[in-house]
Amino acid sequence: MIDIVKAYEDEFNQLVELYEKNTNDNSLKNKGVASIIVSGNKVVGLNTLKGIDVKSKTRGDGVVIIDVDIQDNTVIPIPVHLCTGFLEKKGEQLLQFNYNIGSNVKVKFKSHCILTKIEKLHHKMISQMYIGKNSFVTYEDEHFHDENGGIFVETITYAKLDKNAFFQSKFYATKTRIGRINVVMDFDLDDYAKADLESKIYGKKDDKIDIQEILRLNGQYSSGIAKSSIFATDSTEANVINEAYGNGAYSKGHIECNEVVKGSNVLVSTVPILKVVNEKSELTHEASVGRIRQDQLDILMSKGLDEEEAVNIIVNGLIS
Repeated sequence: MIDIVKAYEDEFNQLVELYEKNTNDNSLKNKGVASIIVSGNKVVGLNTLKGIDVKSKTRGDGVVIIDVDIQDNTVIPIPVHLCTGFLEKKGEQLLQFNYNIGSNVKVKFKSHCILTKIEKLHHKMISQMYIGKNSFVTYEDEHFHDENGGIFVETITYAKLDKNAFFQSKFYATKTRIGRINVVMDFDLDDYAKADLESKIYGKKDDKIDIQEILRLNGQYSSGIAKSSIFATDSTEANVINEAYGNGAYSKGHIECNEVVKGSNVLVSTVPILKVVNEKSELTHEASVGRIRQDQLDILMSKGLDEEEAVNIIVNGLIS
């Protein structure tokens, strides 16, 4: 049964409506779907299933603490939804998620950040995650922001993967203007653990984008990929740092950054950092920064599209 906090039924319903409007997904009121709904600095709705336990509290400094525990050998066939939103015009939202995921678990999280109709907001979410042995975890995080650019998002994830654990992350902020964003992902991998990190962000006007992805390949035969794709337009500033540390024997890591620019005032940079401590480790990287190819634009415009429509089709192909 979905536990909706009685005093906040209206906020719960407003967030569900905004979520469905942006995603065409009606999962949040499905009793068979585990979900955590956060409005501002409080949990307004919660639904748990067998094997997953969620506790929340708000500290005196306003930080919402949410503990998510998943028991060993739990398989959750339907994605767990994490929905955070803010319904005021201005303010600050501070969240801390603590995930303790047992061994032999299989689970998928779908996170949605609904920050529309907001003039000015600081949203900060710190996630601490432990993933037990042989577990398989995927995490998709999608953001929807107001188009006025007054939102500053900080999303910081620290994760520890135990032996033979797998984690896949997809962070997408491509459908609305982003404002200012700082993404940090710092992963520590034990023996045979694997991580696959992907970030895609579309910058417009004077948006500012900072990404730092770190792979610490500490275990033998651990492996990881960190890939960032940025499309920067107008006066967007984007800075990407990808790091990989080959500490374990036979560990393998690959980092990659692709930035496409459109606009004379765009400022972008990418910095790869590779450090091998164990001589049996292998690390590689790729990076590219460039404009949209004119011949691609010409082909689409010859079919009757104007330049903006042609650019959108190319960008959607790059970052979808």
